[in-house]
Amino acid sequence: MSMRKVTLFLSPPHWLMHLKLKNSDPDGENMDLRATRTQPDQHLRLEKTIKIKQLLDKLHPRGRNHKLRAADVLQITAHSLQCHESCAEQELVKNYLQKLLMMNYRARNIQTKETDEQHHTQERDNDLSEDEEDIFDERCWSGLPNTSLDSVHPMDVQMAVFHFADSVLRQMMITKLSQCQFALPLLIPDPFTQQIQFPLWTFRQINKSWKIRNIDNKIISQVQPVYKAETPMVSFFRFGSVSSSKSQLMNSLINEKHHTFFHRNCPGSSKTRLLMDGVVEITWYCPSGKDTDTFTDCVAFCNLHGDAGDNEKQLKILTEISSVNVVLLPQLDKNDKNAIKIRELYRDKKPLICLLTEDESAAKQMKEKYKIGLKNRNQSDVSVELRRAIKDCFSYSASMFRLQDVSNHSDIGVDEEDDEYYRRGREAAQQMMSLLENKPLTEIKESLLPCQGKLWHQWCQKNKELHRPQGEELEQEISVKQIEMKNIREQQHESHISEFIKFFIKQMNSNAAFRMLFLKFLGIFMDEFTSADLSALHHKYDEKWSTVLEQKENHDKSEQLKAEQTELERISEELQAATLGLEHIMREIGQIYESCLSVKKDKKDLQFPFSSLPTLAAEMMISGYPLELMDGDAAHVPLIWITAVLDELIQKLGDQRVFVLSVLGIQSSGKSTMLNAMFGLEFAVSAGRCTRGAFMQLIKVSEEMKQQIKFDYILVVDTEGLRALELNGRSTRHHDNELATFVVGLGHLTLINIFGENPSDMQDILQIVVQAFLRMKKVKLTPSCMFVHQNVSDVTAGEKNMEGRRRLLETLDEMTKLAAQEEDSDAQCFSDVINFDVRHDVKYFAQLWEGSPPMAPPNPNYCENLQELKETIISQASKSGGMMLNQLKDRIQDLWEALLNEQFVFSFRNSLEISAYRRLETEYSKWSWTLRSAMLEIENKLHNQIENESIYEVSEGDLKSELKIKREEVKKSMSDFFDKDTDNVILLQWKESFEIKVKEIQGTIVRKTNTQLNEILQQKDLKRTIDAQKTHHENTLLEKSKELALKHKDKTNDEETLKREFDLFWEERVKKIKKETPPIKDIDILRDVKKVIRGFYERVPVDTWKGIKDMFIIPSYSDYVQLKKSRGITGPVKNAIKAAQQKFGCTLSEEDEMQIGNLITSIAQQTDKMVKSFDVAKTGYNISYIYQLTDYIKTRITEYEERQVEYVFKSEFFIDLVFYLFKIANKTFTDQYRMFREANDPVFYLEKKREEYYSIFQKFCQGATSAAIFGEIICQKLKEPIQQSVYKQTARDLADEMRSNCPSLNGNRSNLEKHTLKRLAEKEKFYNYLKYIKNPRNRFKSFIRNEVDQYIRTCFFTSVQPKMKQNIELLQKKIMTAAHGSTEHVQENSGDVDLWLRFFTQKLSDVLIFSVKDFSGVKRDDVDDFKLLEDVIIKDLLSVMSDINREFSTDSFNKILALSNRPEEILIDHFCQCCWVQCPFCAAVCTNTIENHDGDHSVPFHRIIGINGWFYHGTRNLSINICTSSVASDNHFFTNDLNDSDDSDDELPHWKWFVVRFQKSLEKHYRKTFQGSGRIPNVWRQITKQEAIESLDKNF
Repeated sequence: MSMRKVTLFLSPPHWLMHLKLKNSDPDGENMDLRATRTQPDQHLRLEKTIKIKQLLDKLHPRGRNHKLRAADVLQITAHSLQCHESCAEQELVKNYLQKLLMMNYRARNIQTKETDEQHHTQERDNDLSEDEEDIFDERCWSGLPNTSLDSVHPMDVQMAVFHFADSVLRQMMITKLSQCQFALPLLIPDPFTQQIQFPLWTFRQINKSWKIRNIDNKIISQVQPVYKAETPMVSFFRFGSVSSSKSQLMNSLINEKHHTFFHRNCPGSSKTRLLMDGVVEITWYCPSGKDTDTFTDCVAFCNLHGDAGDNEKQLKILTEISSVNVVLLPQLDKNDKNAIKIRELYRDKKPLICLLTEDESAAKQMKEKYKIGLKNRNQSDVSVELRRAIKDCFSYSASMFRLQDVSNHSDIGVDEEDDEYYRRGREAAQQMMSLLENKPLTEIKESLLPCQGKLWHQWCQKNKELHRPQGEELEQEISVKQIEMKNIREQQHESHISEFIKFFIKQMNSNAAFRMLFLKFLGIFMDEFTSADLSALHHKYDEKWSTVLEQKENHDKSEQLKAEQTELERISEELQAATLGLEHIMREIGQIYESCLSVKKDKKDLQFPFSSLPTLAAEMMISGYPLELMDGDAAHVPLIWITAVLDELIQKLGDQRVFVLSVLGIQSSGKSTMLNAMFGLEFAVSAGRCTRGAFMQLIKVSEEMKQQIKFDYILVVDTEGLRALELNGRSTRHHDNELATFVVGLGHLTLINIFGENPSDMQDILQIVVQAFLRMKKVKLTPSCMFVHQNVSDVTAGEKNMEGRRRLLETLDEMTKLAAQEEDSDAQCFSDVINFDVRHDVKYFAQLWEGSPPMAPPNPNYCENLQELKETIISQASKSGGMMLNQLKDRIQDLWEALLNEQFVFSFRNSLEISAYRRLETEYSKWSWTLRSAMLEIENKLHNQIENESIYEVSEGDLKSELKIKREEVKKSMSDFFDKDTDNVILLQWKESFEIKVKEIQGTIVRKTNTQLNEILQQKDLKRTIDAQKTHHENTLLEKSKELALKHKDKTNDEETLKREFDLFWEERVKKIKKETPPIKDIDILRDVKKVIRGFYERVPVDTWKGIKDMFIIPSYSDYVQLKKSRGITGPVKNAIKAAQQKFGCTLSEEDEMQIGNLITSIAQQTDKMVKSFDVAKTGYNISYIYQLTDYIKTRITEYEERQVEYVFKSEFFIDLVFYLFKIANKTFTDQYRMFREANDPVFYLEKKREEYYSIFQKFCQGATSAAIFGEIICQKLKEPIQQSVYKQTARDLADEMRSNCPSLNGNRSNLEKHTLKRLAEKEKFYNYLKYIKNPRNRFKSFIRNEVDQYIRTCFFTSVQPKMKQNIELLQKKIMTAAHGSTEHVQENSGDVDLWLRFFTQKLSDVLIFSVKDFSGVKRDDVDDFKLLEDVIIKDLLSVMSDINREFSTDSFNKILALSNRPEEILIDHFCQCCWVQCPFCAAVCTNTIENHDGDHSVPFHRIIGINGWFYHGTRNLSINICTSSVASDNHFFTNDLNDSDDSDDELPHWKWFVVRFQKSLEKHYRKTFQGSGRIPNVWRQITKQEAIESLDKNF
C-alpha cells in the first residue's frame, strides 16, 4: 500500500501505539506498515486515521503543533490581494480563510486546479476519430472525472483550519461563520483520540439579535450573546444510512435560500469527508417580528453529523440538552440495530419527531411524538409539516437550552477549562468585573474612572480656549488658563486610582499569551455587562426623540416640548455615561499618565511607574487592538498620551514606515463593517450614537510584500460617523469639520464612504470632505481620496454607474465652490483641489445583506467588491512613500495643534515639512561650504601667482573653470539628496528653488573672489615700490655682511669678536636705512575721526571717544531728532505748534524707532564691508579711508531725512553714530596696520631677520661655498612665505573641521541661533542679550569668534597643532621635490643658477608667495654645485619648519594672518551671508539663507514683543504679548507696512524666562514697567533656567 510519510501529532489510541508505515520517503528509504493488536473494525479506523493524517499533512504541511496564528493570517500578503476561484490543494486553507474573513459565504465553494487539469487531460486521452464513434456503443463513451471521489471536502477544509488555528483565529473564524449565517461547531471529536471538545471560547464574541411580539403585539428587540441566550433547542440526528439529507431538510426550516448546514447537494460536496463525522453543529433561527417568520421566537438547531449510533456520547449530550429531538431513519423497525436507542428516545419525556426516509405517509401524532414520511413527498410539504410539528412540540416541552451549560457535561473537554491561559484569563476578567457589581452603570465612569470625566473635559475646554485667545490682556489670560490647567492636572493626579484600574494594570503586566485572553474576555464581559442597560436607554431615547420630532412637526412651542427636550438631553447624558468599554479603561490610563507627567511624579497607589503605562497601549496595538486617537466624549486628542504610546511603539518595533488609510462617512453607513471585513480588524460595529472620535489600528505587511510596497504597516484610522446628531440633538458641523480635517490630513488615502445614492444625503458630507481637502492643499499636504458608494442596487449596470459618477462629480464641483467661499480659495472644481479620476476613484458596492436581516447572510457581491477595493488600496499605497512612525507622531501633533487654533490654514505647522526643510538647509549649508572652501583654495593659489607675477589678470570665466570639478560634485550630491532622501516626495517642491540658490551662491562667490583678486592686481603696483625697497635693504645687508666676513676670515674661531663686529655693523646699517627710509608712523583713529568730523561740525566734545554710546541698544532715538519746519501759508502756525512740542521733547512712534534702528543696522553692515575692503594689512593706512566712511554715513543719513519723515537728525546723531562705528572699526584698523608695519617697516622687519643674517655672516667667515650660502639664503627667504601658506591652510582646515565637529557650527543657521541663545542663557548677561536682540548679526559674529577661540584653546594639542604639523610636512615635501626637480632640470639642460632658481620658484608659485625677484641684488654667479645647493636647502629647511612649528601657538592666527584668512572670519563669511531682517514686533530674525531673497520673511519662533520695547497704548506698561497671539486677537497695532509671513510656533519658554530673569534690566533700559496689563504671569516665574535651555534643544 503506497502512502506518504506522515507524523502523528496527537497521542493515538492504544491500538495505534505500534503503528508503522511502509513507504518510500523523500530520501528513498523504505518503511513498514503494520498494526499490531488490531481487530477488523479497528483496521477501518486505522485506515481512516491514516487518511486523516494525510489530509492534514496535505492542507498544513507544518503540522498541528505549528498553529495558524491570527496575526499571520491578517497580514497583507500577495495571496490576500488576489481573488482565487480555484487553487492548488496546498492553498485551500489560505483561500478558505481569505474569503471567510471577508464574510464571503462562498468560501466553502472550493475548486482545486488539479481537478480542472485532470478533466482536460482525460478529454485529450479519449479523443476518437469520427469513423470510430457510435452513439449506441458504450465503449465510445468515456467517464468524466468524479470530483467527489478525489477532491478535498469543503467541510474537511473548515474543520482542518479549526484544528490548526490558534485561540484568537478560532474565535475569529467562528464569529465570521456566524456572520455568514453558517452553522457552528458545537461538539468536536479529536480526529485521532475521539476526545470530544466543546469550544465555548469561540462563541464568546457572537451576539444574536431578533425581534418578537409581546402580548400587546408590540415588537420588542433583543440582543444577547449566544452563549447566554436561553432558547428552545431542536436536535437533529440520524441512525444508519438514509436517502434524504438531514442538513438540507434543516436548511428548509431555517432559511430555504441559504445553506446554513452544508449538505450532500452543496457545491464541492464529496464522499471523501473525513473530519465531520461526530461533529455537532449549531445555529439559531432569529425571527424579525414579521408574520412571515418561521418561528415566533429564537430557536437553536443542532445537527449531529454521521450515524448517531456510532457517536453515542454526542447523542447522549444532545438528547439531554434539547427541547425537541428529531431523528432520521429509514423506517421504524424493531429488528433495527438501533431499535433500543429509538425506544429510549420514545420513552423520554421530551418530544420526539421521527422522519422516515422509506415511509410515504403524511405527519402522524401519538401524544408528544410525531412521525413524518419523506419518501416520494414534496420537500415543501414536508417542511411545512415538520415546522408545525416542532411548534407543537414546543408547547409540550418547557426545557430551555443555554449554550454555556454544555460545559457542565463531565465526559467532554471544554477549551476554557482545559487550557491554563484560558482559565486564568477568564477568571481574571471575571474578578475584574466583580468590582463593578452593585454599581449603577451610569455612575461607574464617574466613580471608577475619575480622570477622564469632568476634570479631563474641563482641561480640554481650557486647552481650546488657550489656543483661541480673545480680548486685550492676552498673556494674562493665557497664564491664568495655564495655571487652571495645571491645577486640573493636579486634581487628576490626586484623585484616587480605583481597584478596577489597579487590577487591570496588574494583569496587563503579565505575559503576552495571558494578556491576550484576558483582554478578550474582559471586552466580552464588559459588552455583556452594558448591553442590557444600553439597549433600554437607546429604546427610551428613540421613543423620546420620536415624540420631540412629532411635536416639532406640529409646530408645538409649548412648555411640554421644552420638557421633552430636557428629558431627551438627560437620557443622552445617561447614554454617554453608560457606555463602557476597553477604550474607556485605556483612556483613564492615558489620563493617569498625562497627569503624572504634568506633576512629574508617580500617582499614589499606582503599583507600577507611570512611565510604563504607554507600554501597555503599545503592546495592545501590536496585538491588533485599536487605540483611541481622538477621545470620543471630549472630542479631543490626548496628544501627550498618543505621543508616548507611539514612542513606545517605535521602541518596540523600530521606526517603521506606515501607510495611513483614513475612512470618513455618515453615521451607520457601514464604515467599520467594511474595514473589519476587508482587513480583519476589531473596530466596534454598533448602530448606537454614543461613540465618537477616531481609532487607529495597525495591519502588518508580510516580508514578501514589503519589497513591493515599501512600507511595513498599514495604519487604518476609523472615525465616528459624520453628520450625526449629538445625543442632546445639537448640530455637530464644527466637530465634523474638525474630524474630517484631522483624518484627511493624517491619511495618505481617505475612503469616503457614502450610503446609498440620495444626492441630498451626499451633499452635507461632501461639503465637509471637500473643505477638508481644500485645507490640505493650502498647507501643501497632498492626500488622495476614493469614494465608496455602498448599498447600490445594481452595481453591474455600466451606464447607470457612469451616470452616477457624473452626478457625483457635479456635486463635488458644486461643493468645492461652496467650500472655497468659506476657505477664501479660488478653486472652482474638485480637480483644482486634489488629483481625482472619477472613472477609477469611485467604487460601487452591492448591498451588504443578501436578503433581510436577521437571518440574511452577507452578499457575496459585497465581499467581491471588498476584495477589489483592497487590491486598489494596496495598488495606490505602493505608489506612496508612506511616513515613518516618528513622522506620524509629528503629523498628529501638527494637525491637532492647528485645529485647536481654529484658523487651521494660518496655524498649521507641518513638522514633516519643517524637519525635511531643516535637513535641506543643513545640506545646503554643506553644499555652499564645499563651494566656498574650494574657492578659498583657488583664491589662495591665484593670489600666490599674482604676487609671484605668474599671472597678470583674472576673469570670472577663469574662476568658474577652476571651480568646475567641485561644482559637479555639489550637483551630484544635490541630485542624490533629492532622489534618495526618505522624504524625497516632500523635498521635491524645493528642488528647483535650491538649485537656483546654489547657482546664486556660486555666482556670488565667483564675483566676490574675482573682485578681491583684481583689487590685489591693482594694489600690486602700489606695493611694488615697498617690496622693491624691502628687497633692496635685505640684499644690501647680505652683500655688506659678506664684505665684512672677508675682512675677518682669520678670526673664525673667535666667536666673541665676530659677534661684536657684526653687531656694530648691523647697528650702523640699520641707522643708515632709517635715515634713508621715512619711518612708518603709528596711527590714531580717534584723532583722524575728530579731524574729519570737524570738517562737518566745528566743535566735537572732548570726551566723545570715552562716552561712546552703543547705537544699537539705545532705548529711544527721540533725543536725536527734531521736527522738520513746515513751509507755505500754514507753515508759521505749524512751526509754532512744533516748537511748543519740542520744548516737551519729540516722542517717536514705534515705527519711527524701528526704521531708525534699521538705518543704523544697514549703515553698520556696509561700513564693515568697506573697512575690510581697504586691506590695510597689505597697502597700509590712509586718512582718506576715514573720509570715505564718514562721507558714506553722512550721505545715508541725508537720504533718509529726505524721505517722507516728519523729523531730521540732530548733529549729535551723526557724531555719535560715526564714533560708535569707528570704535567697532578701530580694532580692525589697528590690528591690520600692525601687520602692515611688521611686514614693511625696516626696523620691525629687519630686526626679525637679525639672527638669520648673523648665521649667513658666520658661513661667510667660515669660508662656506657659494652654493651652501645661497642655499641658506633661499631657506631664509622661504620662511615667511611658508609660514603664511601653512597658517592659511591650517585656518581653512580648522574651519572645515569645526563645520563638522563643533555642535554649534555643524548645521544650518537655525542651529547656530540655538547655540547662541543657549550661550546667552548660560552667561546671563543682560547687555549681551540686548545686543543680540538689537543687532543679531554682530552677536552671531561674536559667538562664532568665541567658539573658534574656545575650540583652538581646547583642541590645540589634539587637533589644531597636528593639523599645522601635517601641513608643514606636506609643504616641506613639495619644496624638497621642487629643489630636486630644479637640480635635475639644470643638469639636463646644462643651465646655470638662474635657470635653477627660475624652475624652483615656478614649481612653488601655486603654494607660496616666492619668486625670482626676491633675489634681485643677491650675487649668485659663482654657484655651480647644484647638488650641494639642494642638500643645503633640504637640511636647513628642517630647521625652518621646526622654528615655524615651535612658534605656533593659540594666538598665532591673529598675529600672522590677515583678517579674511582667519578661521573665524571664514566661518562668519559662510554663516552670515544670509537674511537679517527682523520681525517688526519681536525682533525675531528671518531664517532665510539668502540675503535679499524673494518672497516673505519667516521665523520659526516669535517672541514677547515687550523685549523689543513695545508697550500698551496709552500706558507705560511693557507688553507681555507674543506677536503671533496679538495678530490672532482683536488688538490694534500702531504701525504699518508689515510684510512678514508667519510659520512660527509661537514663543519659546526661553523668552518667558528671559523676561522674568531680566525684568528690572528691561524696565530700566526702556524706562517702562511690567505692570498693569503687562504684569508678568506667575506661571512664567516657574520656568527654570534649565527648562529655558532645554526648550531651545527641543524646538530648534
